[in-house]
Amino acid sequence: MKKTIYLLITLLLTTSLISWNWNNSQHPTINKANVIECLNMETQQAYQKEASTSAFAAMHPAPLQVNPESFLGKMIPFEAADGKNANAYFIAAKKKTNKFLIVIQEWWGLNDQVKMESDKYFTDLGDVNVIAVDMYDGKVAATPDSAMKLMRGADMGRMTAIIQGAIKYAGSKASIYSVGWCFGGMWSLQTAILAGPQAKGTVMYYGRPETNMDKIKSIQCDVIGFFGNLDQSPSPAMVNDFEKSMKEAGKNLNVNRYEAGHGFANPSNPSFNAAAKEDAYTKAISFLKAH
Repeated sequence: MKKTIYLLITLLLTTSLISWNWNNSQHPTINKANVIECLNMETQQAYQKEASTSAFAAMHPAPLQVNPESFLGKMIPFEAADGKNANAYFIAAKKKTNKFLIVIQEWWGLNDQVKMESDKYFTDLGDVNVIAVDMYDGKVAATPDSAMKLMRGADMGRMTAIIQGAIKYAGSKASIYSVGWCFGGMWSLQTAILAGPQAKGTVMYYGRPETNMDKIKSIQCDVIGFFGNLDQSPSPAMVNDFEKSMKEAGKNLNVNRYEAGHGFANPSNPSFNAAAKEDAYTKAISFLKAH
């Protein structure tokens, strides 16, 4: 009897040990959603890495101070997709409409220059709600060093949630349009991707293009882009690759190139190019009105 009990205990211990060794030899289960999210953030993370360098900061001299007398809109809160509050500069259309233009800042933050551009787009487009999202949650940089620090500490997941929240704020029946510069140019294109079938037109000024073909194939609206041949972020080669990828995916991309450097469309930028800015703006307004 004792021998039988002893054998049973030995067998139980052996079985447990084998089971423990097998479990520890297996690779952990990979969450598909986490893999997809990682792939979806490739472009944003590449931009963040680049924008955290002194070479990128050197392309961004401190913006000139602007002193607007007044603004057409006001700051509003809204709920981001992560459940936290976000903020935006909002101008409501004079008559009720489901058309929303999402405006996205440069790497400086939601400063007065972006609000002035929002006012201008609102005035020239007319029948549209304008919502300029605050991607830095209230922080604004005035020097390249401070902007670089903000970018290094930026949470791209949080920024995605802010854009998703703005789309939700507009409503499920809204037509979504977007415009942005540099950092905002990249996010303008990402907004089109996030908005899916609600996206109706996207304007990007010298923003980092998307390189993931699956994401490019998901774009469901026309895109117009304005780029400088003297720019290195993105470089002309990057723009060429983007143009090629969009064509291969069967997407409609209208590329406009200027003999200008980075930030040429920002009047507060010391490298501002008035002729390029005027031409690009006229084409951007015509594009949005046509859509």
